[in-house]
Amino acid sequence: MIMKGLHDGLEADVDAVDSLNTCTTCGICTESCPAGVNPVDLVESARRELVSRGVMTAAQATLSKNIFASGNTFGDGSSRRAWLKDSGFLKEKADFVYFVGCMNSYRFTENAARTFDILSRFGATLLQDEQCCGSPLMRIGFDASKFREANTRQIKKIGAHTIITGCAGCYTALKKSYSKEFDVVSVPEFLAEHISELGLRHLDLTVTYHDPCHLGRHNKIYNQPRQVIEAICGLKEMKSSRQNARCCGGGGGVRAGYKDLSQKIAYRRLQDVPEDVDYIVTSCPLCIRNLSDAGAGEKVIDLVDLVVKALAAGPNSLPGKK
Repeated sequence: MIMKGLHDGLEADVDAVDSLNTCTTCGICTESCPAGVNPVDLVESARRELVSRGVMTAAQATLSKNIFASGNTFGDGSSRRAWLKDSGFLKEKADFVYFVGCMNSYRFTENAARTFDILSRFGATLLQDEQCCGSPLMRIGFDASKFREANTRQIKKIGAHTIITGCAGCYTALKKSYSKEFDVVSVPEFLAEHISELGLRHLDLTVTYHDPCHLGRHNKIYNQPRQVIEAICGLKEMKSSRQNARCCGGGGGVRAGYKDLSQKIAYRRLQDVPEDVDYIVTSCPLCIRNLSDAGAGEKVIDLVDLVVKALAAGPNSLPGKK
């Protein structure tokens, strides 16, 4: 009704703006719709319409200002590669680029370092001046072409044909909004493809896996993270998983603008966690942050963290390690 009203030229009041902006764009409605309607596309379109009219929440304004001013969601002016301790593996030309993303660059820096430690052994390098992928802007109604163009220029300069990312939101943006001349691969896909080369040992652990919405429902990446987990330890599924997995509550700008609602959604998701699991494994830093804040704490880890635990002789066992 709100979108129909906007189409008919009506002005959006506060309740209408809130209604449109409390959607996490998780896509479970699209997955379940018997008529084949995609409400996520409609919501994002309505947000773009409102933003074009100058109508937005304070959180939308702040988030967009941060990204346009600094190239990252946090408005952080420090180096995006401050986590990189050894630049010896960086190459000017490479087939693979590891796209780190804002969250891993500034908040989960150890995960960025661990991921690159693995990927660089297979020839991956980093962008010289990586910018936000544009996903947060696109989800809340803004144009992200500036950042797509900046990142694309750098990828082409390196000569890479494949972009690898460990962030589910980055994956959707890179896969669906960037040039089709690049292959876009998630870290779980890459690890599953190279699993025999990692030298993993079995761990006496049982974990569960949380499907990030933008990796699962939006892109149908369900099997690969589970293949990696099952090569390492036991897997016990959540009460709702794969295409039916509940959202962590962090996406679509909801964590930024409606923190209490975001945490309630995350808390509800934690009720799906089976008893007696050692870790909640996922493949999205935003999911890690939101589930952690909702009570999971250090029990929620990235898939790469699990892989590092299982490396037979630590990181030195990786291919190409000197």
